[in-house]
Amino acid sequence: MTKKDFIKQGFNVLDTENNENKLLSFLKENYPSVIKDNEIDLNELKAIAGLPIDDKVNGYGLNFIGRNFARAKYSQKTDKELQLNTTLSKNIGTTQNLVLKGDNLDSLKILKNHYTNKIKCIYIDPPYNTSSEEFVYPDKFNKEEAEVLGLANLSEDDFARLDFSFKSKKSHNGWLSFMYPRLLLARDLLSRDGVIFISIDDNEQANLKLLCDDVFGEENFVSEFIWEKKKKPSFLHSNVGKLSEYIICYLKNSTETFPFSVESTTKGKKYPFNNAGNSMGELVFPAGTVQFKMPDSTIEPQDMSEGNIKTILKTQLIIKNGFNSNEFILEGEFRYSQDTLNEIIKNKEGIVVSKIPFRPNHIKKGGEIKKMKNMFSPVHYDMETNEDGTAQLVKLFGDEIFTNPKPVKLINTIIKSVTYDDNSSIILDFFAGSGTTGEAVMQLNAEDSGNRKFIICQIDETIKEDKPAYQFCKENNLEPVISSITIERLKRAGEKLKNDIEEENKKSGLFDDDKKQVPDIGYKVFDCINAPKLEVQDGEIVFPELSNDVISRIYNMIFTIGLDEPTQAPEEVIKDCIYKIENNYYITNSDKISKEDYANAIKNGKVFIDGWTASLNGTLQHYKEDVKIVF
Repeated sequence: MTKKDFIKQGFNVLDTENNENKLLSFLKENYPSVIKDNEIDLNELKAIAGLPIDDKVNGYGLNFIGRNFARAKYSQKTDKELQLNTTLSKNIGTTQNLVLKGDNLDSLKILKNHYTNKIKCIYIDPPYNTSSEEFVYPDKFNKEEAEVLGLANLSEDDFARLDFSFKSKKSHNGWLSFMYPRLLLARDLLSRDGVIFISIDDNEQANLKLLCDDVFGEENFVSEFIWEKKKKPSFLHSNVGKLSEYIICYLKNSTETFPFSVESTTKGKKYPFNNAGNSMGELVFPAGTVQFKMPDSTIEPQDMSEGNIKTILKTQLIIKNGFNSNEFILEGEFRYSQDTLNEIIKNKEGIVVSKIPFRPNHIKKGGEIKKMKNMFSPVHYDMETNEDGTAQLVKLFGDEIFTNPKPVKLINTIIKSVTYDDNSSIILDFFAGSGTTGEAVMQLNAEDSGNRKFIICQIDETIKEDKPAYQFCKENNLEPVISSITIERLKRAGEKLKNDIEEENKKSGLFDDDKKQVPDIGYKVFDCINAPKLEVQDGEIVFPELSNDVISRIYNMIFTIGLDEPTQAPEEVIKDCIYKIENNYYITNSDKISKEDYANAIKNGKVFIDGWTASLNGTLQHYKEDVKIVF
């Protein structure tokens, strides 16, 4: 049966939504004059809103050939679905991690159904705009596609420019058109307090910053981190030796901001109250709140200024047993307000005066978060370089099978900086490469007993035959594509981490509380495959032969509906027909189950029917008010 057939019969039908902007839909419905040739007429919009129109003023922003097409690609529904790869998956019944193989434009659209506003941290290392001619991710582009996406009436010259942009990596337009829809989808996936980090080199750094201003909002820019990626500079540039790359960072929403941190303040660190040059003010110190490292005594009001430090004792002070036994007032050029002083006292932090003239110090308890610096270098952090990243892979694989992989400590530091107070969050990397992000998540969970989950996406990029990775894949009976390396790296790194922890826990003298727990080192692997679609032959509708297996059809329903975590393993109720997660029932091959089976599922929870395997029989008709059809 088709989707229209079920709708005509009164069924509630669910489907993967297009990503069309809700504001655009609203304007089309209520103010159609604003939309011309599938674009917004800003002057018409201003006129409707009663705003002044000044044709002499040009806007500021990034514009590029292919922008409208790229935006339309974001809105277009994917024609892919997922197939569970049980051979490549690990700990499939318990793991909460996901690996999606295929074009990340499709993967992100599939993820959007469930993971919109749920991803805390995204890190990506996209392909840089280099001298290489062709994209690894060839976004489909032809005249028919352009017309489907609302870009009709393209001239031959316009089409030629767009065609070149989408096929050539040498073109800034092509690279930006490639990144734009993927960043729009990334924004949708980020939680309200979510953060995205993007590695980039000199070639597109400036353009990427402007593109991200457009996608995420200029007000949500955090910083452009500098990563010292080499121990020795590269002298390929004619003018300078290059040591660094950039990592651009944006928030989803600046109103949900928080300090990035990978370290805490030192216990007992002193902060002087006095700050020469500040305006004069008075502070009232309640009785018993200041420790004096001097004998018991009574000190009369006096000017205690010395050099450029101004301090005046305004009231009599009585010191007894090392503390002030009465309230006293100091006047001076203080860095703290009375409210801050009251907060220090409330938190039972130390205030110490060592001698006359008084120079009070605030003594931190220690353990407070310390804001992260925007320089990732060994000078500031325990940081690694590209050489270290290569060495890590050599240690796992015995050969240099990947070029310039990002090192684990770099990604570990990035993830920790935004999840130190939320170590059950979800981390996404949709340019997974060698899989560093997955390994970094596993290692960080081992360090702090966290339960972070990773989702990583990698296209099946073919490995060239002259590369060591190709030979490795052939020797290990793996398909010679980059995703094979990604998954094998996760497998080996996870096992190494597990063995290291188990060996450490065998040491004598360790209490049970001191022993580390092995983190989740598994992952469910899904392949992106063509989704079924109806075809017309000789005027007749031809139903597709379904290439997906039963459990994969169930998982596709779970992803599409978005109620349950796709990482969960559905429980089999009736083999090859009914599966459930808690009180949600997912049914495929529905014509094979009885009326009683329907009744039991409906009685116990919500029921979802796979539309591609359903038929409009009497039993299904009987329960159409109680079930939802899923395509």
